[in-house]
Amino acid sequence: MEKKSITAKNVVVTGGAGFVGSHLCDQLLSLEPSKLVIIDNFSLGKERNIKALVGKAKVYSSDASDITKMESIFESESVDIVFNLAVVPLPKSLQFPKETVDSNILITTTMCELLRRKYYETLIHCSSSEAYGTALYLPMDENHPQKPLTPYAASKISGDHVVISYYKTFSLDVAIARPFNAYGPRQNEHSYAGVIPITIERILTGKAPIIHGDGLQTRDYTYVEDTADAIRLIYDFPDTRGQIINIASENEISIKDIISLISKFTGYDGEIIHEDTRPGDVRRHKGDSSLARKLISYSPKTDFQTGLQKTIEWYKTEWLKTKQIAV
Repeated sequence: MEKKSITAKNVVVTGGAGFVGSHLCDQLLSLEPSKLVIIDNFSLGKERNIKALVGKAKVYSSDASDITKMESIFESESVDIVFNLAVVPLPKSLQFPKETVDSNILITTTMCELLRRKYYETLIHCSSSEAYGTALYLPMDENHPQKPLTPYAASKISGDHVVISYYKTFSLDVAIARPFNAYGPRQNEHSYAGVIPITIERILTGKAPIIHGDGLQTRDYTYVEDTADAIRLIYDFPDTRGQIINIASENEISIKDIISLISKFTGYDGEIIHEDTRPGDVRRHKGDSSLARKLISYSPKTDFQTGLQKTIEWYKTEWLKTKQIAV
């Protein structure tokens, strides 16, 4: 099938001021769309993430689950494509499970319903590897059983089923990206943050890193620019439609080794605090990206150590501009 192009299209990114979303917006803008529209309620997204897009993209501070508001925006902006990255994150689901599940499912259903009503043409929906739960076999391909360990994971599975059901029932133009763990500049470092930004923040502000459990839990980390690149490429290739596609580095690293590397790259040689295992913490993750290689010629460009050093430098130069650095 003929390859598609973002150029001259009107593109919406929900969650576009967020971590992965803002990097995706940077890449999309370089492809010269007719219009780039960011929709974000800024509960997790930040203005700092899209400061380079001021005057180049239109920004709506809105909740992507509000179908009436979305109808109005989509109609006025004549939308062609939606990349749906709006989400309530995993850690919040441990404190506010109902809000997380309700919001994540409603966001996805809203985007699917607007597509069914012909407000736009194509939906690329962002899922999560958390849908798989702890690995039952490695590497984890798209046929791996879905065993959610958190309300967040359950909400992402539910959203994926909504997308596929609309695809099968109404023959809509949809595809689903399922990223494994992304890391890199702009990742949220405060409430509901991941282990990499939390550890960098603690070390740079004179606090000891924390390991929950034995630290032998593993993750498959992909540098955020590679994750965003893969999500973008899924639109270009029509053979992806109706499919769920893993985005992974296919490398497994333990939390203990991640903290050791961050300590090495920041010059930290102090104590490490050990705390109880977090609820819903998956034990092992290592993805299989063979389908992405086949369908979109996916190949991550940044190895983990290089990406981690870039991430640390970003926090030092950008995020810590107004803070006291301890190293």
